[in-house]
Amino acid sequence: MYRFHDRKVDTDLFMQLQDLTTVLSANQNMAFEYSFGAYIDIIDEKVTASRMWDTAKESFRKAGLKSDVFLRTIGTFRYSNITSMKKYLKETHDSSLPKFSSQLFALLEDIRLEEKIKKDRPGTIKVFNIRRQYLKHKFMNELHSHVTRGLALDELFCLMYLLIQADTPDPVFPRANEIQLNRLDNLKPLLYTVFEAKTTRDIANICEQIVFRLDDSYKDTIYEYFIFPIGHIEDMKENTLFDELTRTDELKNDDKEEVDEDNNEYIDERFSSWHRENQNSDRKQTFLQFELEVGTKTNIMGGGARETEDADQAMGTIQGASGKSKNNDFSELESLDKQEATQGKSIEYEFGEENKDAVKLLKEAKSPSHEDIQNYRDFLLDIEPYKRKLANTIKKTIEHKKNAPRKDLHFGRLSRKLLPIVLDENPRVFYKKNQESKEFDAAFTLLVDCSASMHGKMEETKRGIVLFHEVLKQFHIPHSIIGFWEDAMEVSENYQPNYFHIIHSFNNSFYQNNGAKIMQLEPEEDNRDGFSIRVITKELEARREKDKFLLVFSDGEPAASGYDQNGIVDTHLAVSEARKKGIEVIGMFLSDEKIEEQEDLTMKNIYGKERLMIPSVAELPEQFAPLLKKLLLKTI
Repeated sequence: MYRFHDRKVDTDLFMQLQDLTTVLSANQNMAFEYSFGAYIDIIDEKVTASRMWDTAKESFRKAGLKSDVFLRTIGTFRYSNITSMKKYLKETHDSSLPKFSSQLFALLEDIRLEEKIKKDRPGTIKVFNIRRQYLKHKFMNELHSHVTRGLALDELFCLMYLLIQADTPDPVFPRANEIQLNRLDNLKPLLYTVFEAKTTRDIANICEQIVFRLDDSYKDTIYEYFIFPIGHIEDMKENTLFDELTRTDELKNDDKEEVDEDNNEYIDERFSSWHRENQNSDRKQTFLQFELEVGTKTNIMGGGARETEDADQAMGTIQGASGKSKNNDFSELESLDKQEATQGKSIEYEFGEENKDAVKLLKEAKSPSHEDIQNYRDFLLDIEPYKRKLANTIKKTIEHKKNAPRKDLHFGRLSRKLLPIVLDENPRVFYKKNQESKEFDAAFTLLVDCSASMHGKMEETKRGIVLFHEVLKQFHIPHSIIGFWEDAMEVSENYQPNYFHIIHSFNNSFYQNNGAKIMQLEPEEDNRDGFSIRVITKELEARREKDKFLLVFSDGEPAASGYDQNGIVDTHLAVSEARKKGIEVIGMFLSDEKIEEQEDLTMKNIYGKERLMIPSVAELPEQFAPLLKKLLLKTI
């Protein structure tokens, strides 16, 4: 779950923003995140959008977040000059207004980049217009607040934005402080040159002049609306982030190989297949390139059409890795094969990157105690009316399908309706009775959240689970019932133990005396839903049944170690992956009071339309029965 100011992430929008980030940055490893401001960091490989948009209405929020991504992945990534930025930070380092100087540069540079992006990509105009509309409204409200509280520089900053984005040449701000209005008038000539700025250096010059004019007159801003647009800028060496990603470093050493000319095997001979069009000197590159930091330059030049450069045909000092193989002998492989064998490809985590440290631990249910058996009998009495009604409905449907004649056949019993013989070239006037009923070709898994928040709900939840088990057992439909939780007390660095309490497996779900094991489900610790769903999806995927169903009983959002910032997104992805594999996933929300709008939104973000919201766990059997009926009828 992404949480900011107690709001939950819209998973569909999040995935759109992630896709935009990946495509526009041309880097599949670039991740999208929500943060306190919008910036791009190519070292940590992430692009962020500001939490400022979180309190906006949906239409403004979507446009605002997308505009942040556009500004960073198109604008800052390709068109902002890093050298000018670093020089600006150095020039304003000793200023008494560090927050103001950083925000002012971010604001004015974004305005420059916005115009460039709109020109290059006209499809972004609508998004930026909505962004400007929202920010004008926001800064007007902030202006009034700062006037009341006497925050002089914050007030002036708002006035600057409103002046630059005004629809008229000389906007009026009746509620602003007279001193700030006079200061704004003095800065107008500088601020209006923003629209003439062509480069990052131009923006930096404007900002420097404004900062130095205000340095001795104001205390720094209290609020922070924008942050500096590049992370780890001190580590950058090239002019743009795009260049930074594609740069290659010079060799650290400058030594040269000594060659015995008498024993040199170099032959100066031109092959007949060479002609001028093969010449590669204009591109100044080798056919096979290595990125080397340390190496020895040789005299291997070939006497051909291309001269060597500092790093051309270098004999590299390459740091490698070697070790004894467990089972295979790699001694005969070429060096490239060895390198591939030791280094491998980029790591792919079986259950998602967010769950790379999660460990699956199985816990088998014990033989039911006398108390478990007695409690199970009590639950059987409670759910008997629902079970009987549900079973009768299924039976009648099956009988109907058994006796329903198959019509319009080419052979069989002759129908009384013979008109098709006259009207149709290939008449179908036969039928057959007593069609064989279809077998249930389905498998179910009920995944039960056993987190600590299930205290007070687990007993009533068991009633619904008993109904689930008894109905499927009656129709001999294979099913499993599994409780899941993460043990917060055992969590350590690189180790997150996740328990799967196997109440019923597919192999023993029909056993008569195993039902009472359901009574062993108890509230435990945390819940890592995305990991658990992926584990069960893998098991269901291996089943041979045609229809596969995964029902997830939960009372809220995922919460586990290192999972609070991304649990909803990871679980949404796990659900989507399962559905792509042909598994129908239904989320079942259990509450003990009125369901809040935010709770429904959370479940919607994870499961979409396939969710069942149960306002009281006491109503679980009553609410569960229609869903189970619907799913069973789909399989007949």
